[in-house]
Amino acid sequence: MMQCFDVLVIGGGMAGLSVAAECAQGKGLRVAVLEREAQCGFHSTGRSAAKFIENYGNAEVRRLNRASLRFFEQTPYDVWEHALLHPRGTFYIALPGHEHELDALLADSKGIEQVAPGAVSAAIPVLKPDTIAAALYEAGAQDIDVNELLQGYRRLLRRHDGLLQCKAEVQTLQRRDGLWQVTSKAGEFAAPLVVNAAGAWADTLAVMAGLDPLRITPMRRSVAITPLPAGQDCRGWPFVVSAAEDYYFGPEAGKLLISPADETPVEPHDAYADDMALAEAIHKVQALLTFEVTRIEHSWGGLRSFSPDRTQVIGFDPRAEGFFWLAGQGGYGIQSGPAAAALAASLIVGDALPETLRALGVEAARFAVERFL
Repeated sequence: MMQCFDVLVIGGGMAGLSVAAECAQGKGLRVAVLEREAQCGFHSTGRSAAKFIENYGNAEVRRLNRASLRFFEQTPYDVWEHALLHPRGTFYIALPGHEHELDALLADSKGIEQVAPGAVSAAIPVLKPDTIAAALYEAGAQDIDVNELLQGYRRLLRRHDGLLQCKAEVQTLQRRDGLWQVTSKAGEFAAPLVVNAAGAWADTLAVMAGLDPLRITPMRRSVAITPLPAGQDCRGWPFVVSAAEDYYFGPEAGKLLISPADETPVEPHDAYADDMALAEAIHKVQALLTFEVTRIEHSWGGLRSFSPDRTQVIGFDPRAEGFFWLAGQGGYGIQSGPAAAALAASLIVGDALPETLRALGVEAARFAVERFL
């Protein structure tokens, strides 16, 4: 039996659940989210070591970051059980001979200051002194409680009678009689509007709908967790990012998280870590540490999907009535997610953009599908 809604959202990660919740609670629409996996947020969302770093991304992404910060700080709904942000300052470091690599970041960013190189080892006692030549510090960087953010949107969706249907991999997607009709492993669904929030599978879904892809490229990111020496309390340590963006590391549940910051183009799949890339990153970080990293306790891979210009794609596709894109979130889909969802929900119903977005210079045209057609 066909189940009918106002909006079908394909993808139950952060993008899909956030826009679905916004449409259901703020716009009064009947919404269903179809997720291929047995749980929401299984791929990119659930594997994100998310930070709120205002200066991450290009100019358009940064506007969404700043608009989302207001959401995080105000937590405007009563469905989030605790604070979503937790302080976690971030150092950007350069090794001898590479000091210039910090110049552009310092010149083009807000809330970042130059600090003495020794400030890094003073804050993180397992770092060797005198190995870092230059450093910047972003005091406003914070950890994001990704699971609580996701589950809050899930609760908000259900409170407004939205449906989250897991194990609902889409098998066919066709427009008939003014409706997008979906055949999935969980049954048949229809709505006049479908939101493509399929993450790494966004282009795959578009092709299924009869559209040429927009070249949304999934890129693998590898992460490892390694033990710290006994007795080290890392809870207050800042995060550290290489100026060359070839590794980053920081505290994670009492251990050390290390990533090569890799961006390897791959086909959409259940991602796994690149062992060689992890080994190279650990080798670079090892040169800074006072102890030896002897083993990896846990590693994983995630997919960060980028559009060709590394700006999210948010808007209706002029080639197909009622087909809406919310894709290409890259590595900033969590921190910019609340603002992106508010932007998308406004476009879906034809409302003016929220004042919080307009005040920060967010323009819908900057995210439109047409720039790739």
